Amino acid sequence: MTGTFWTAWGAGFAVSLQLILAIGAQNAFVLRQGLRQSHVTAVVLTCIVSECLLISFGVTSFAKVEERFPEVGPVLLYGGAAVLVWYGITHARAALRGGAALEAANGAEQTLRTAVLTCLALTWANPHVYLDTVILLGALSRGFPGAEAWFGVGAATASALFFCLLGYGARLLAPFFARPASWQLLDGVIALTMWAIAAKLLWQGLP
Repeated sequence: MTGTFWTAWGAGFAVSLQLILAIGAQNAFVLRQGLRQSHVTAVVLTCIVSECLLISFGVTSFAKVEERFPEVGPVLLYGGAAVLVWYGITHARAALRGGAALEAANGAEQTLRTAVLTCLALTWANPHVYLDTVILLGALSRGFPGAEAWFGVGAATASALFFCLLGYGARLLAPFFARPASWQLLDGVIALTMWAIAAKLLWQGLP
């Protein structure tokens, strides 16, 4: 891959990873399954396949929209950058406020079918997942003309890596996720990185 492709892949990886790190019901469910060692592979694969489908749809659909309506390209790109700025603000507020922690909920043992259906519901019924994967990642991919696919691959790689670490490494990661101070530090890093990526996109714009 050339430098352009590596840049696109890295940007997709960084943005996706920081979007998915936000505390949410899906992450809590995967963490719980990992801690209990219950249907971990099925749950992790369900999350990965779902995220890859959504990311692929976002990247390819925005490409088709721009081919038909070229004038929407800058709007989508700058709109995506604006969302990154807003996400950065929300993470900065969370870092200053503190008090958040990701806990693995207790509950009765689930069947494989119930675990997969629950995971699908937490993923596909969450409106934020469409904002993050389809709209935001799709729009930001347009900032890398000719390398949109690599942006999507980078985003999908980050998603797959995160869910594998969360599911299979839950027992090692649980102490970190359970400490509010750790989330404050993480939120601060995420805010700064999102602002940096947004600034780069706004500086470069579309060629």
